[in-house]
Order: sequence, then C-alpha cells, then structure tokens
Amino acid sequence: MSHVKQIQQALGELPALVMTDAVSIRYACGFHIDDGAAVISRDGAWVITDSRYVEAATAAIKDMQVLCTSREEPLSAMLGQLFAREGFQKAGASPARLSHARWTWLEQAVGVPLVPDGDIVAGLRVRKDAEEVASIVAAQRIAEKALDELLGIIRPGMTEKEVAAELVYRMYKFGGEGNSFDPIVVTGAKSSMPHGVPGDVVIKAGDFITMDFGTLYNGYCSDMTRTVAVGHATEEMRKVYDTVLAAQLAGIETASRPGVTGSQIHEAAAKVIADAGYGAYFGHGFGHSLGLEIHENPGARPGNDEPLPEGAVISAEPGIYLPGRFGVRIEDMLWLHDEGAENLTKAPKELIIL
Repeated sequence: MSHVKQIQQALGELPALVMTDAVSIRYACGFHIDDGAAVISRDGAWVITDSRYVEAATAAIKDMQVLCTSREEPLSAMLGQLFAREGFQKAGASPARLSHARWTWLEQAVGVPLVPDGDIVAGLRVRKDAEEVASIVAAQRIAEKALDELLGIIRPGMTEKEVAAELVYRMYKFGGEGNSFDPIVVTGAKSSMPHGVPGDVVIKAGDFITMDFGTLYNGYCSDMTRTVAVGHATEEMRKVYDTVLAAQLAGIETASRPGVTGSQIHEAAAKVIADAGYGAYFGHGFGHSLGLEIHENPGARPGNDEPLPEGAVISAEPGIYLPGRFGVRIEDMLWLHDEGAENLTKAPKELIIL
C-alpha cells in the first residue's frame, strides 16, 4: 500500500523528504522496515534497508528503488551518496518523529541542512483512503471473530491473563498479524481501571469483564472494547452499562454532522454521563484517531476545537469507572466521510451476560 505519489504532491518547495521511523516508511512504501530510511523527491523515491529485509522489500515494493546497506556502506554512507548524486541542497524531515540526537545524526549523514517538513506524512495519514479503511475493517473482523469464539469459553475460575492469552491466540488464528497494543482484560474491581493490566485476578459470578483489544492487518490497527457480565448483573451495573451505551450513541450521532469538532463529539457523550450522575467518573476523551498507529491525531476530546476531517478513523469509547467497584467501556471505530460517520464495528453492543 504505497503513498509515494501523495507525498510527492505534498512536497511543495522541498526538493526531498527523508524519513527514518518505521511508521513513516511503512506509509510511504507499504512495507515494514525497523532500521532504514526512505527518501522521496519530486521525481524519485528510494528505500534503504539491510540484508534482513532486502529480499522481501524488493519483492513487495514496486514504486521505489530498494537499496541495501553493507558493512562497507552503512546507512549513513548510502544516504550521503544518494544526496550527493541527486544534488539535493536541503531536505525536509519531521521533528515530531526524530529525537534531537537522531536529527543531528541524520543531518550529518545526508550532508545538507534539514528543515522541518510541516509534518507532511502525518498530515496525509489523517485522511484514510479506501485501501487503508479496508485493512482496518479486515483487522476488525478478525478481532470480532476472536471475541465471538472467546465468549463461548469464558467461565468463572479463569484469570484475566488466561482470557487475554485466549484472545491473542484467536486473533492470530484468524489471520491477525499481531496486537495493535497490549490487550486490556480486567474483571471485578479492576474493571474500574481504564488501562488496567491483565493479572492473576480470578473471574467470579457477578463480575464485569472489560476487554479492550485489537489486531493488525497490512500493518493497520483495529481497536474495540466490550464489557460483559458473568452470571448476572445488578441493577446499578445495568444502569451504568446503559448510560455508557447511550453516551456512545450520542457521540456517534454528533460525529455524523458535517464540520463537527472533536470537542463537540466528546461533550455530547459527556453530557449523557453527567446527566445520569456519573460525570466525575468519565476522565478520558471520547476517542482518538487510529491507523498505522493505535493513537493518532486528531482526537474527539476536550480542547480540540478543530473540525474533524473527512477520511479520519476515530474510536468511540466513553466509559464510567467507579473506583474499587467496577467500570464499563464500550468502544467502536468510526470512519468519517461525506455522508456522515460510518461505524466500522459490527460486534453487538447490548449487555451480554455469560
């Protein structure tokens, strides 16, 4: 999945753009390289990798020249040779993707001044094209299939770690390439921790289990959260669950309006929770963008007063967390386009009691 042409069109006055982080390289050429570089000019494109990746990269990358480093010609030398041969007098790079030390190293390697690129790649990544969305949807269908099978085996006596392991296994089993992030599986009082870590806590009848997880497909992330009850749920548990679901639906409806800002989406959901008396127990934003990374910009959160752009894929994940008691979060993914907000998540959202 290459975006070379889009990057070339966005260069403006820059003669070339140089990238060394794996995410930007993947966006450019569609291939994952841990340690290498990509250089894109108005009429040329190069990927520099090493012997670990060169065979697969050459087979996979069709619109960039693949170069291979060696002991005699490491990455720094190859970058310098490329820049000298092409006659580039300067190059753009992203300060957001480079540490100061890495920026200094890279500038010395290319042998010309580096200038901030205005986050060209990050700006393009905000708007997902149809192929990117298809990969996100494929990842989501894998995660949903894993969850559906998992719900048939969860039982009292299992630990959080055991449930997490079964979930990860099934995402791989059904075609996932790895985890979008370390899965969150928490039960009982730990479900009040939005980013709790799976441990040895044993699932009991009357508990909520919150599962936040995702897998990768073509390098793109999925992300979903479902909260289920084991055996039975109290009246208060049902009230909290229904409130979170109503808040999510309110946010999704608001996201469907053209020109809506991230803060407006968040406030629509937060108002439902506050009106139900739980305002103090919803401490995070309504959602974040995602794609090649699990957390991208822009976000549907307080303080984001910019309209969310068409093409963004954002999460929809309000929650209520009662410390020491229980918590509920429900999360879908939305694709924002000219006809509104399309929900990419198909898993059911009514309260499931196992």
